[in-house]
Amino acid sequence: MTQRLHIHGLDVAKSLAELIALDIAPGTGIEPDQFWKGLATALQELAPRNRALLQRRDELQRLIDSYYAKRRDAGEDLADVDALEHFLKEIGYLEPETTATVVTENVDAEIALVAGPQLVVPVLNARYALNAANARWGSLYDALYGSDVISELHGAEKGSSYNPIRGQKVVEYVAAQLNEILPLKSGKHEDVVAYSIDETQGVKLIIKLADGSTTAFADKNAFVGHHQEQVILCRHHGLHLELHIDPQSPIGQHHPAGLKDVVMEAALTTIQDCEDSVAAVDADDKVEVYRQWLGLMQGNLSDRFEKSGKIIERQLASDRYYVDVNGDTLKLSGRSLMLVRNVGHLMTTDAVMLDGQPIPEGILDAF
Repeated sequence: MTQRLHIHGLDVAKSLAELIALDIAPGTGIEPDQFWKGLATALQELAPRNRALLQRRDELQRLIDSYYAKRRDAGEDLADVDALEHFLKEIGYLEPETTATVVTENVDAEIALVAGPQLVVPVLNARYALNAANARWGSLYDALYGSDVISELHGAEKGSSYNPIRGQKVVEYVAAQLNEILPLKSGKHEDVVAYSIDETQGVKLIIKLADGSTTAFADKNAFVGHHQEQVILCRHHGLHLELHIDPQSPIGQHHPAGLKDVVMEAALTTIQDCEDSVAAVDADDKVEVYRQWLGLMQGNLSDRFEKSGKIIERQLASDRYYVDVNGDTLKLSGRSLMLVRNVGHLMTTDAVMLDGQPIPEGILDAF
């Protein structure tokens, strides 16, 4: 039996009330009592509207079902698009198009300016949630080595340990990709024997070729900065990538320029999902959903698990720091921009009860 507290006309699961009071509200400037009063007020207005919307949806579905049944019985074409469009407009399912204005000012660049992959993960699974948030950056070498992009023919099998033949194929593939996204003024990336930083006048990238000549990126804005001498930061179409240099590493020692990895900006955004991929069937489940999301927002979510006989603790990645071309500090996010998908209109939750009935789950999520 769920223990409940009566707050502003709401019967609230004790576990949720404690989460709000002890973990969520502190530091926000919003007192728990203020939160519950606001939710109670919103429910008085929005819960009836939510019910009305669901009733309207059911009505539309009945009309659509009837439309298809009548056309089927009359032997009419069920795939007649013009007839269907006319019908949907007639019942109000399709509304007249209006001119929309979208303003992207003060919107994160990941939403307004830059295109990139987006992940969706169940917020209840800490390991998945952390993996997705940290997928902002990833090793291109690792991704290629472990996938079928690189063939396993001719001795290039993945195997259980590092295969230098496969590794060389990865290096060759990456060089070809770099020629596409970071073309040089002269020469090719496979001809590079050194990537080095020159700070005598500002910050410049010097690229030395096997014939002894030097070159640079064809796009003068492609070089963005560096971290010490080991990481060279570049940019292409607004997305960043790092060239990791270490001639002493097991991979880098086999590359003429000591390139041991290319780390790419990948999943720009992640949807932390409270709906389709999550089964939160009671108050305790819902509390855990909010606790996980809180940990992501506060940056302190972690998860310990066993992998290959070792205990691993996974945490959120830190921001990344560089020296830019002007010699100033440059900071880039180490994590995806996280979005949250709330539960939709249909579902209800007994984490909070109003007049003895579970409240719309989406409204609680929004609060």
